[in-house]
Amino acid sequence: MAPKTPKRILWSALENLSKENFEKFCHALVDRPQDPRVRRNRVEGKNFLDVADVMISTFTGIEALKVTEEILRDIGCSEDADELGKRLDRFSLCGIRKKQEHFVDKHRNELIQRVSVVGPILDKLLMEKVINHEVYAEIHSKSTNQAKIRAVYDGPLRAARACKDIFYIILKDLEPYLIRDLEGN
Repeated sequence: MAPKTPKRILWSALENLSKENFEKFCHALVDRPQDPRVRRNRVEGKNFLDVADVMISTFTGIEALKVTEEILRDIGCSEDADELGKRLDRFSLCGIRKKQEHFVDKHRNELIQRVSVVGPILDKLLMEKVINHEVYAEIHSKSTNQAKIRAVYDGPLRAARACKDIFYIILKDLEPYLIRDLEGN
C-alpha cells in the first residue's frame, strides 16, 4: 500500500478526536505563540477536513504533523499524540520527507522575480542568524532585488532546511499576498 500523505495522516488524527477534544485542539492551535500563526476565523466552526487544509497551507506537511502532535500532548490527548508520532516516524522512514520539495525551492524563480521587500527580509535573516553581517553586506550590495534574492538562494538557503523554513516564515510575514498567490498555484 502506498504511504499516506501528510494531509491524510492529519485527517485521520483529527477525525479520531471527540468533539470536545477537537474544540480544545482548535483553541490551542489559534493560541499558539509561535509563528506562523493560525487565525481564529480560519478554524472556528470548521470540520476536521477544513482544519487540516488550514494547517497544511500554514505549515509544511511534516511541520503540520509535528504541530498537531505537540498540541495533542498539550491538551492531554497523549494516546492520540503517540499514535500520530508513530505515523510520523513511519512517514519519515519511507523517505517521503526527503522527496518533498520545499516551498521556497519549488517557487525559486517566481520568488527571485517577484519579491520586492528585500531589505527587511535581509534584516530578519540577520536577526534570525541565518546570515552574518559579512554575508548581509555582500548581499545588500547587489544592484537589483533579483540579484539579492538569487544570492540568498546561492548562499544561506543551501545550508539547511531550517534556513529555508525561516526564509518561508519571513516571506509569509513580509510578502503575504505573493505567498498566498504562489500557494494557490
